[in-house]
Amino acid sequence: MNSMHDVGLDIHKKSISSCVRQADGSIVQESTIAASHQALDRWMDQLPQPWLAGMEATLFTGWIYDHLNSRGAMVKVGHPAMLEAIVAGKKKNDRVDARKISNLLRCDYFPECHMAPREIRDRRRVLRYRNFLVRQAVRMKNKVSGLLMETGIPYNQQKVHSKKYFAELLREQRQEMPQSLPQLLQLSRSTIETISGMERQLLQALEQDELLAARVERLATIPGVGRVVALTWALEMGDIGRFSSVKKR
Repeated sequence: MNSMHDVGLDIHKKSISSCVRQADGSIVQESTIAASHQALDRWMDQLPQPWLAGMEATLFTGWIYDHLNSRGAMVKVGHPAMLEAIVAGKKKNDRVDARKISNLLRCDYFPECHMAPREIRDRRRVLRYRNFLVRQAVRMKNKVSGLLMETGIPYNQQKVHSKKYFAELLREQRQEMPQSLPQLLQLSRSTIETISGMERQLLQALEQDELLAARVERLATIPGVGRVVALTWALEMGDIGRFSSVKKR
């Protein structure tokens, strides 16, 4: 006889709705708990044993998944698009979603997706933050060009972000600039330098990370693959052994 209890979790920023089902489909417990470590601990202590939890992959899933795992719980994470396709319906709220997830677990229809180990996700977060900084630096560089164009100041597009050329441009064109422009340009330049320094620091830390260094070194031997691409492959793909065949990679 199957004694496993299937627990559906619908996760939000401040609350988590749960539904616990028995193997025959009957609901034995429903609750809404605060999205905190302490509330999760109290909730787990009251659950009937044994149990398997399922939740949708969202922004808030990672820390809950890690916390449940740290307590020895079995947890599955569902693919958002596939879950939406399976459980789409007119009647939709937190309790209903938790019920549907628990039912999918019970019937073995839960569309589980890969959940990378915590150490990989921690480093992936750093890489993605580095990518965010790069995008911000590009936006600031474009803003500098925009400020110069809208005020009619001639400049060399290839050299404008060079520290030496930028200083010469400010000195030589200051008389032609509106009063507010030099300050805005200097603030923009300082922001670019700060962001670029942060980006380099994060990238260097990832390159020197003992968990990644050997793999990144091997990937970087592939023609046309640089350090950033190698880090992206290593962190976004994770363990290559999780793919059962070449076609699934």
